[in-house]
Amino acid sequence: MSRLVTPPLSLYLHFPWCVQKCPYCDFNSYTLHGDLAEDRYVDALERDIQSQSVEVAGREIISIFLGGGTPSLFPPNAIARVLDATRKHLRVAPDVEVTMEANPGTIERGRFAEYRAAGVNRVSLGAQSFNAQRLETLGRIHSPEETRRAAEELHTAGIENFNLDLMYALPGQDVAEALKDVEAAIALAPTHLSHYQLTLEAGTVFAAEPPPDLPSDDAAAEILAACSERLATAGFAQYEVSGYSQPGRQCRHNLNYWTFGDYLGVGAGAHGKLTFAPETIIRTVQAREPRRYLAGVPAAITRKDVPNADLPFEFMLNALRLVDGVEIRTFVERTGLEWEQIAGQVDTLVNRKLLIVQDTRLFPTVTGLRFLNEMLLSFLAETPQTTGAFGLSTAV
Repeated sequence: MSRLVTPPLSLYLHFPWCVQKCPYCDFNSYTLHGDLAEDRYVDALERDIQSQSVEVAGREIISIFLGGGTPSLFPPNAIARVLDATRKHLRVAPDVEVTMEANPGTIERGRFAEYRAAGVNRVSLGAQSFNAQRLETLGRIHSPEETRRAAEELHTAGIENFNLDLMYALPGQDVAEALKDVEAAIALAPTHLSHYQLTLEAGTVFAAEPPPDLPSDDAAAEILAACSERLATAGFAQYEVSGYSQPGRQCRHNLNYWTFGDYLGVGAGAHGKLTFAPETIIRTVQAREPRRYLAGVPAAITRKDVPNADLPFEFMLNALRLVDGVEIRTFVERTGLEWEQIAGQVDTLVNRKLLIVQDTRLFPTVTGLRFLNEMLLSFLAETPQTTGAFGLSTAV
C-alpha cells in the first residue's frame, strides 16, 4: 500500500424538487406539491454545511455545484443564504467555480442577474432539445423559445460561462434533426455543452414503458459521430464521454469528480467522498427523502469506508470517462494502491485496444469510450462492498 495524498475538494448541494418528474430521470428528485419548503430546507442545508465542515477544516473548496431537482425553483435570496453559509463555515477558493442548474421553464426575467449577485458564476441550462414535440415526449415543462430567452438572459446578466444540456437518440430522431438541435445550441453561444444519449434507466417511467421509435444502437452511434464532428468544427473539444467545451471552459467540478477528487455532499440524497490521509477513503450519503432529511439533519448522514478491493473500480469508473485520461501517479496517490495491483487488467485492455498507456498517462481509445461499461467490469471486485460511485450524478 502507498500513502494516500489528499486531493482537491468540491461541494455538491442538492435541491430535490421539480415542477414535475421527467419520465427518463433517475436522479433523486420529487414533484413539488404545494408550497416549496424554502426556509426550512435552506436552514437544513446551513446546519448540514456547518456539521460537515469539521471534517474538512482548513481544506479549500475549489468548486460548488447546485444540482437537483431544480435549484432555480429557489429564489436568489435563498441561494445567497446557502452560499453565504458555505463561505462562513468552509474555506472557499477566491476563484471558486459556482454552478447552478436551471430549468428554462422556471426562470423569471431578471433573476439570473440576481443569482449572479448571490455568487453564482456558471449556469447549466437544461435545454435537452429544441424540438417542441421531442420536449413534450421527454416530459419537459419548457419550450424551445424559453431556452433561447434564458440564454439571452444569461448573456445580459454577464454569466457568459454556461452549459447547455442536450440529449440525442430521442424517439423518432434522425441525424438531420439531431444536428438541428446542435446548431440551435451553438447559436446561443454557450461555453460548454453536455451531449448525452437518452437511456432507459431502471426505476423510471421510460424503463417501465419505453417510448416507441427509439433509434437503434447503430443509428445512435451515427447521430453521435455527426454531432461530435459539428461541435468540433464549432470549437467545442470533447474532454469527457458527454462533455464538450471551448478552450479553458471545462467544468472544474466535473474534472474533480473524474480524477477521483473529494466532495462534500449536502442536501437530501446527496453523496460525498472524503479522503483522510494517509490511509482511509469514505463515502457519505444523506437521507434521500426530503422529509427525512429535514427531520434528521445533521444526523441524517451515513458514512462508510471504501474497501481497498473496490478502489480500482471506483477510480476507473470516473477516470476512464476522460478523453485524455489521467496520470498513473494520480491512481497511486488517490487510491493508496500500487500500480502493480491493476497492471494485469490494464495490459489486457491495452491488448484489446480499449486502453492506451503512453509515458505516464492512461487513457481510453475511441473504441474504449464506446465500450466503457465493459472496460469497467475488468476492475470490479468479485463482491463489491460500496455503491457510492453509482449514486454520483454527472454535474455539468
